[in-house]
Amino acid sequence: MLDEAVNCNSMEWQEAGEPYYRGTQIKILREDKDGRSVILKLPKGFRMEGHTHIHNEQHFILKGQYEMNGQVFSQGTYQLIHTDMTHGPFTSETGAEVLIIWQKS
Repeated sequence: MLDEAVNCNSMEWQEAGEPYYRGTQIKILREDKDGRSVILKLPKGFRMEGHTHIHNEQHFILKGQYEMNGQVFSQGTYQLIHTDMTHGPFTSETGAEVLIIWQKS
């Protein structure tokens, strides 16, 4: 039995706002004291500086691609970024949709 299910196709995109690059959109799937799950839609020309988090961060590229530290991450790629690990800067010339999960470690 599922605790919670969300149909992402029925959700509207919202502006992500700071600290994201202008035009970045978001669908918030889950948000609670233990973490957050979102789909982030990166516009063409996306830029974001390097940063760290106090929790683990997981990325799964649904569409498009982005580049981080000279490495290209494209559709179907999974990435785990551990707590307190600096990651970025990020760029995306083509745009991308990324499932991002932040979870306490």
